[in-house]
Amino acid sequence: MSLSITEQLAYSTVRLECTTATGQTQTGTGFLFKFLEKENEYVPVIVTNKHVIKGAVKGKFILTKSDKDGNPLNTEHFTADFVNFEKQWKLHPENDVDLCAMPLAPVLNYAQQKGVNLFYRVFDKSIIATTEQKSEFTALEDVIMIGYPNGIWDYVNNQPIFRKGTTATHPNIDYNGKKEFMIDVACFPGSSGSPVLIYNPNGYTNKSGGTMMGGIRVILIGVLFAGPQHTATGEIKIMNVPQLQQPMTISRIPNNLGICLKSERILELEKQFEQ
Repeated sequence: MSLSITEQLAYSTVRLECTTATGQTQTGTGFLFKFLEKENEYVPVIVTNKHVIKGAVKGKFILTKSDKDGNPLNTEHFTADFVNFEKQWKLHPENDVDLCAMPLAPVLNYAQQKGVNLFYRVFDKSIIATTEQKSEFTALEDVIMIGYPNGIWDYVNNQPIFRKGTTATHPNIDYNGKKEFMIDVACFPGSSGSPVLIYNPNGYTNKSGGTMMGGIRVILIGVLFAGPQHTATGEIKIMNVPQLQQPMTISRIPNNLGICLKSERILELEKQFEQ
């Protein structure tokens, strides 16, 4: 079965469902990534935000099964359940970097022992922007975000939700002095941890105004984690995108903006898996 780029991207994320000690259920987004890649070997992990899994005593996510020929069986799924879910994750060593990762190999090995074949797609370092690619970025780039806003998904086919938008600040500039940038995409509870990618299916305009035709440009540039929101006093505060759905009040009005950690920060997690 031949899949388009966006069809393959639909198998790169998982819907993380977490249960706290008080019995509350919260959702977030994780995506698959390769660490310590060497020749044909690598360590597969799931990447998300620290605040998504914080306080989770239980957790689960679902992967799609595949047939004997390696094609996805969209309506057949494999559920991975965990206790002490928060402890399964390795945290970014810097407190103010809202990233963490969990090894996926135990889940894959368990499925294999059960005779279950799985279909998934894993990001690797080649999808993160090179210095040359960054030199062509402009302040306004078309982006897509893949995840589970408000926990919404196609549960029958285990498919995520795609959203389109643009960069709202230049992806090459450190927003407010941090390795972050802003996007103009509607960001809702459950979107935390969503990968954000530049996506140009029919060419793009480079920095000098030239039109680059004929190729598809797909570059992972960030991970959503927070957004600016108005308070009742008129202030604008940066808040983590919440996992729980909450009634909208005058003290929490979204701006349809999201703040993303730059994708290069994902690679800083790799050292946590060298052991």
